[in-house]
Amino acid sequence: MYSATVPVVYSRLWRPAWGRLAKGPFGPAMSEERRIARLLLGLEPGDGVLDVGCGPGTFTREFARLVGPDGLAVGLDGSPSMLARAVAEEGPDGRVAYVRGDAARLPFRDASFDAVCCFAALHMVAEPFDALDEMTRVLTPGGRIALLTTCRTRSSVARTWDGWVGQASGQRMFERDEIVEALEARGFSPVRRRVAGLAQFVGGRKR
Repeated sequence: MYSATVPVVYSRLWRPAWGRLAKGPFGPAMSEERRIARLLLGLEPGDGVLDVGCGPGTFTREFARLVGPDGLAVGLDGSPSMLARAVAEEGPDGRVAYVRGDAARLPFRDASFDAVCCFAALHMVAEPFDALDEMTRVLTPGGRIALLTTCRTRSSVARTWDGWVGQASGQRMFERDEIVEALEARGFSPVRRRVAGLAQFVGGRKR
């Protein structure tokens, strides 16, 4: 995602279209995704929140509004053009910091954030469980995580379809309980999940 036109296409066309395909015709819209993220993260004024795979910063800006002037919202992405778009949308007086980096090697100290969000990005990371390790590392004790990623179905017929979707798109299709179990193994409790089509929203609190 390095073309200057991609961030515009991503936010206006590709991301909503991917979301609709993955979540199904009755799955949550983008506005509902933001509401789910807010509920899972439980952000309060003064919190520090990291948005991994922030793209053009749509969620990051919302998080900045929630944490207020005493908090900090940081967006991280690997694409310079996405970050440039995010900075342009933010304007000169914004309270958001944007960082170029690798989700599997976060450039932050341990226990740096009260909350971490990674929506529609984990399945695109080459080392997703290393990324989960890193997100866990940078969270404070009691910190919250919110994920939106892929979720395979159970029936053999549907698994043929979602396996093809993953192969054709280059996205990893996580098994039904794979992400929940991964968070529990990393000390998150309780872990909550909502499945919508081939997508899942997962959140938890770090013990």
